[in-house]
Amino acid sequence: MNKKVLTTIISAAIAATSMTSMSAFADTELRMSWWGGNSRHQATLNALEKFQEKYPDIKVKAEYTGWDGHLSRLTTQVAGNTEPDVMQTNWNWLPIFSRDGMGFYDMSQQADALNISNFPDNAIGMTTVNGKINGLPVSMTSRVFYYNKDMWEKAGVAYPTNWKDLMAAGKAFEKNLGADHYPLVIEARDVFAMNRSFMLQTMGKDIINHDTNMLNYDQAEMEKFFQLYADQVASHVFPSTKEFASYGKGNLYEMRPWIDGRFGGLYMWDTAIAKYTANLDPSMSLELGPYPMAPGATDSGLLARPSMMFSIGRNTDHPEEAAKLVNFLLNDPDGIHALGLARGIPMSKEGLEVLKESGEVDPNSLSFQGYEQAKELPKVIAPTTYTDNAQLMELFSENMQKLDYGETDVSGAAKDFLRRGNRILKRIAK
Repeated sequence: MNKKVLTTIISAAIAATSMTSMSAFADTELRMSWWGGNSRHQATLNALEKFQEKYPDIKVKAEYTGWDGHLSRLTTQVAGNTEPDVMQTNWNWLPIFSRDGMGFYDMSQQADALNISNFPDNAIGMTTVNGKINGLPVSMTSRVFYYNKDMWEKAGVAYPTNWKDLMAAGKAFEKNLGADHYPLVIEARDVFAMNRSFMLQTMGKDIINHDTNMLNYDQAEMEKFFQLYADQVASHVFPSTKEFASYGKGNLYEMRPWIDGRFGGLYMWDTAIAKYTANLDPSMSLELGPYPMAPGATDSGLLARPSMMFSIGRNTDHPEEAAKLVNFLLNDPDGIHALGLARGIPMSKEGLEVLKESGEVDPNSLSFQGYEQAKELPKVIAPTTYTDNAQLMELFSENMQKLDYGETDVSGAAKDFLRRGNRILKRIAK
């Protein structure tokens, strides 16, 4: 073999080795985690398959579970710096993982790749911590009023447009339909959110201080908050915790009084209404009701928040590729169609338009009607990530029960909630 041929062979071998090395380097593997049911799993896996078809040099490893245990698993991963590159996250997890904004990758660094301008400023503001965008809101969810049309007609009452009319509806239901019929059925979280709305409308003051993350009411204001609940029970607006317990444990939408219409309405997340409709007696139907407003109110006090987000791991080695994946899922027509409504009505302007044009978003659905109403309501003071805290809600529920069972009075409930509530908030806000 002459020297020229040998040199050619060696050069070709080096080139082949170099190409193989470059090819291996070009193939990027991302990890993505989420929770959900089978329909969400299948939709997301389908979307990931389409993403990999579009970006064959990026492979995505799916890590998906049900809801139970998902937070614990993610907490362990984040603590060990082994979190996935892309994660489905909850908005109220921000205080757990990212109090200073450093817990997730700052997505503003990939603003163009993520098409962040597709998302409303107020929604991005809610997912931003210390100027760092910790997640893109996949969808929004809001608590609005849904009523059983047939039962309200039987009660002879119009849907309330203000809080005074809502109070009066309770007595009308009791008088015209019986003591076991109520205009609403709501649990502790619902009561807290609804009465926070009333207080914001009438006082212009949120229950959580946005600067300190501590409770924002003094003793007198907190007494007013609990007195409102006591008055609603006395006015037959919804069952007390004592009566509600008599229906047994289980999901509210599976309870007989809901199914047969004795519970005449809900203050419920617009994203969750379908399961309540599905379990209602087929002869009855639900309608979206007007949102009660106090005279002169300029803020609805609506509890509206991202139902979930997509975040990028702070330890990712591939932020550009991770941004491509998030953008594909939320803003690319192929990804949007693949996900459909598996995570609710898209917050992305592009996502919503694509699904509306394809008919996948039904403008007549209760969830979309609630979504649209929430967009139009005046929202001046947004909730904080501590507003719906689970421990705080458990404490509120405990004090509701003590009131209903005569174990405390309004003053005692207010004092206990302030003392122990601030202790909870201080601990989680450290």
